[in-house]
Amino acid sequence: MEITILSPGIYTYGAMLIGGVLRDAGHRVTLTRTPEVPMGSILLMSLFSTQHLLDPAIRDVIRAHRERGGRVYVGGPVSAAPEMVLGEIAPDAVVVGEGEETVVRLVEEGVSPDLPGIAFLDGGRTVVTPPAPPAPIERPLPLIPDDIGSQSIRGASAYIETHRGCIGGCTFCQVPRFFGRRVRSRSIESIIEEVKAFAAHGAKRLSISGGTGSLYGSSNGEMNPDAFIALLRGMAEVMGPKNISAPDIRVDCITDEILDAIKRYTIGWVFFGIESGSDRVLRMMGKGVKVRQVVEAVKLCRKHRLHVAGSFIVGYPGETERDYMATKDLIATLLLDDTFVSAAEPIPGTPLADLVVKTPRHKNPTFMPHKSDYRVLGLTESEARCLDLMMHADLFRKRIRIVNDEIYNAYLAEVRKQGKEIRAATDLILRYAGV
Repeated sequence: MEITILSPGIYTYGAMLIGGVLRDAGHRVTLTRTPEVPMGSILLMSLFSTQHLLDPAIRDVIRAHRERGGRVYVGGPVSAAPEMVLGEIAPDAVVVGEGEETVVRLVEEGVSPDLPGIAFLDGGRTVVTPPAPPAPIERPLPLIPDDIGSQSIRGASAYIETHRGCIGGCTFCQVPRFFGRRVRSRSIESIIEEVKAFAAHGAKRLSISGGTGSLYGSSNGEMNPDAFIALLRGMAEVMGPKNISAPDIRVDCITDEILDAIKRYTIGWVFFGIESGSDRVLRMMGKGVKVRQVVEAVKLCRKHRLHVAGSFIVGYPGETERDYMATKDLIATLLLDDTFVSAAEPIPGTPLADLVVKTPRHKNPTFMPHKSDYRVLGLTESEARCLDLMMHADLFRKRIRIVNDEIYNAYLAEVRKQGKEIRAATDLILRYAGV
């Protein structure tokens, strides 16, 4: 059967994984990053952002393909809200959750109420079948495109999945809701085989995915540093240590041994999701850590001569001016090598999305007009804090960066883009609240 998989903008690991599963099931599979009407009879869409549900190009491709008699199935993180996917872009069905086994049956048998793990419309009524069991963690090699080396996601050609699940419960994150809080790790042999396949297709750098990287090999919430170190060593033997990165690590999931391995076998960066300098906001976010642990973790990384980057989220519903100032103070204390600032974005299926539904618009920083320093720019409270924190962080890097007009205008354009997209996503979630 001729199948096209569309992964808009980038080749996601999930799209490559499903491509490999279908290829090994005997189907002819094409993977593309560009929205266009495929030649085959089946179009699979791997959609990882709520914004995809609002994209006219994606809507047009689905409509044109179905008008030609083709079938369209959608999977990926957007499947956390199947009613929203069906209502907005009208595919034939949504693959809900882990879809490696479901998708093969779906393309071969078609839509059926007896097929677990899908959602579809029946006479205008949404039908969601019982969930499919978790997919096996061992699976065929992904379908790796020959131009994978042209891709750069935070410097990496691809993020490969070493495990599923996360012990955390961050309210803004889909990972523990999508894959659960029990960690399931792949065998190191299958991962290294995959790394070799990516290298053979021209991948320049690979990063570890799957939530917190250092949880690889853990059991019952207990870390297994030896397994993680062996993983990094094995990947570096194939790609070279300067072509491996292990981002997205919790501040409470590091040890001296882990940091030594990151220094030896990777590009030498640690990326922490810090999010806030306020313990109160960290509790609201379900981070499970305190600010003092953040400070201690960064100090430990410095001891091992590692570069440290951190992400921060502003405009979380309930964040006060005092909370925000605590975040500015923390940034000034940490002197990070790099920072990433974003406004709080509700992702369907997360507690943050539920909180946004319950928060009146006039109390949601995403919509509240900013009334102080940036009021002349017409920014919302979230946008103003985002812009302000970006510039503040540049003053307190290890190597200070002066914000000139070009950088300022780039930051302003970025926060306006974020604000527009988050408001659109919020309106979409509110429209389907209670459905």
